[in-house]
Amino acid sequence: MGGYVRDYFLQKPSKDIDFTVIGDALDFAKKVAKEFRVKPVVYERFRTALVPYKGYQLEFVGTRKEVYKGNSRKPVVEEGTFFEDMQRRDFTINAMAASLNKDDFGTLIDFFDGRKDLEEGILRTPLDPETTYSDDPLRMMRAFRFASRFNFHIVEESVEAIEKMAERITIVSQERISDEFLKMLAADNPSTGLLLMKKTGSLKFVFPELDALSGVDVVKNENANHGHKDVFKHSIRVLMNTVAKTDNLWLRFTALVHDIAKPRTKKYIDGIGWTFHGHEEFGARMMKKIFRRMCFPMDNLPYVEKLIRLHQRPMMLVDDGITDSAIRRLAAKAGNELEDLFILVRADITTRFAAKEEKYKENYELVFQKIIDVQEKDQLREFQSPIRGEEIMESCNLLPCRTVGIIKHNIEEAILDGLIPNEYLPAQEFFNMNKDVWLEEAEKFCKYIEA
Repeated sequence: MGGYVRDYFLQKPSKDIDFTVIGDALDFAKKVAKEFRVKPVVYERFRTALVPYKGYQLEFVGTRKEVYKGNSRKPVVEEGTFFEDMQRRDFTINAMAASLNKDDFGTLIDFFDGRKDLEEGILRTPLDPETTYSDDPLRMMRAFRFASRFNFHIVEESVEAIEKMAERITIVSQERISDEFLKMLAADNPSTGLLLMKKTGSLKFVFPELDALSGVDVVKNENANHGHKDVFKHSIRVLMNTVAKTDNLWLRFTALVHDIAKPRTKKYIDGIGWTFHGHEEFGARMMKKIFRRMCFPMDNLPYVEKLIRLHQRPMMLVDDGITDSAIRRLAAKAGNELEDLFILVRADITTRFAAKEEKYKENYELVFQKIIDVQEKDQLREFQSPIRGEEIMESCNLLPCRTVGIIKHNIEEAILDGLIPNEYLPAQEFFNMNKDVWLEEAEKFCKYIEA
C-alpha cells in the first residue's frame, strides 16, 4: 500500500514496499522473514517490522486508527479496521492499496479516488484537511514536498487549512521537519514547495531567516524612487538556476541562502543607492546557528560557509580587473569547491537584460579558466604552506603557539603574491631568510593582542 502503489502508477519503481496486515503484523513479518531465510528488524514499540530481501526493504504494520482522548491535541494510535487505517493516510494518492490475498490478488483498493487524483495531479487529504493536518502537522511539510516532487496542485481547501494551522508545525520534532525540507530541496521543482510555504505562512515557523528575505524597500527623493530586488524571489530564481545544473543538495541549499544576511546589512546611501556590504561574510557566520537549530548534519557546514563567503569574489575580479595575486588567492580559497562556486555565481545572474547576462557569463568564464590554469600550475587546490608547523617549531625553538601560525601565514602570502613558487625548497629558503624578522614582529603582535 501507500507510496509503492502510487509510484507503480507513476512508473517509478521503488524498492521500499509497505504492507498493511489485518492482525498481528510482527508475527506475519517473522513468517515472511523465515520463508525468505533472512532476519527481520522488529520495532516492538511501534509494532512494525522490516524484512530486508535482495535489495528490497519490506515494512509490515498492522491496521491502525487515531483517537483523541480528553483535551489532548495529539491523537493516540490504536488498533483499527483496514478502512480506518487507510483514511488516516496523508493524501489520497498515498491511500491506495493492492491486495495480496489469493481470492482478489492484484485488486486495487481505492476508497478515496487516489488513482483519479494521481492522474489529475491533485494533492487532497482523505479526511477533512484540518483533521488530517491536526493529526500529524508534518503532513503540511509533506504536502509541500509532494507538490515539488510531482509538480502537483494542492487543492484550495487544503491550502486554506495549512494557512489556518501553520503554527502547529512547531509541535513536530525539528529532525522530522528538516528531513522533509531537505527532501523538498532535492526534488525537481523545489520552488513550488517554497512558494507555498511562503503563501501559507509556514515559512516563518520553519525557516524564519528565509522568510525575512521578502519585500522591497523604496527610498523616494526628488529625482526618482530607489528600490532593490525582492531577495526572496531572487533567491528562488538562483535556486532554480542551480537545480538546472546539479542535484548536489548542499549546493542547492547554498544557492537558496547565499543572500541570507542581506536584510541585516542593507543600507541606502545617497548617490549610490541600496548597498549590502559584508552580507557574504555575515551570511557565512549565520550558518552555524541555522545548522544547529535545523539539526542539519554539521559536516556540511564548512562547505556551505565557504561558498557563501566566496560567492561575491568572482564578481569583484570582473569589476576590478584580474591580477595574478587575486587569481591565486581565489584559487587557494576555493580549492576543490571551485567548480561548485562557479555553478553558484553563474546561477546568481538573474538580470532581465540578455546582453548584460551574456557579458557577465563571458567574464565569469574568463575568470574561471584563469583560476583553473593557476590551480593546476601552482598546485593550489588543497593549498597550505609547504613548510609544516613542526619544522617551524624545531627551527625557531618554539612550542605550539600563535607565532607558528603567523609564520605559516607569511609563507602562504608570499606564494599567493607570486614572490616564490608553491614548492618546498624555495619556501624553505624564504623562511630561513625571514624567520628572525618574523619572530620579532610576531612577538610584538602577540604582546599587543594580550594587552
